[in-house]
Amino acid sequence: MQVLQVQLEVGPDPAEVGRARRWARKRLAGSGIGDDEPLAETLVLLISELVTNAVVHTGCPAVLRMLFAAEGGVRVEVADSSDRPPRPRHAAGEDTNGRGLELVDGLADRWGWQPEGAGKSIWCEVDRTPAASAPGEGVGSPGRVHC
Repeated sequence: MQVLQVQLEVGPDPAEVGRARRWARKRLAGSGIGDDEPLAETLVLLISELVTNAVVHTGCPAVLRMLFAAEGGVRVEVADSSDRPPRPRHAAGEDTNGRGLELVDGLADRWGWQPEGAGKSIWCEVDRTPAASAPGEGVGSPGRVHC
């Protein structure tokens, strides 16, 4: 299996989320995933959620990585310097926060987290073909990242 990996360093500013989305759109187009494809919109939304969690809850820089498999699947990873694992958090009613990883769980074919260096990496995968696995497989518990 061949994999192409690209990465972007993201500063600890919520404004960096927009830059990460623009960067991701260009990389997706360069990999043959058109901006008009539902897959592109799904991946950009996933990236937005993961990068937002990293910069808002750690206040530290993060690294966004996209890995493109030859079979067409895409893995998104966001590494940050916090070693705290994601904790379940469920938004109630009209709350505007607390839905990030619930959204990731609903959109990704798989997701999870793992220790990385002194911090952690939260990842998700989206297949270009129909998923054979149940959403939410992976290490860790669903929930929004709290640092």
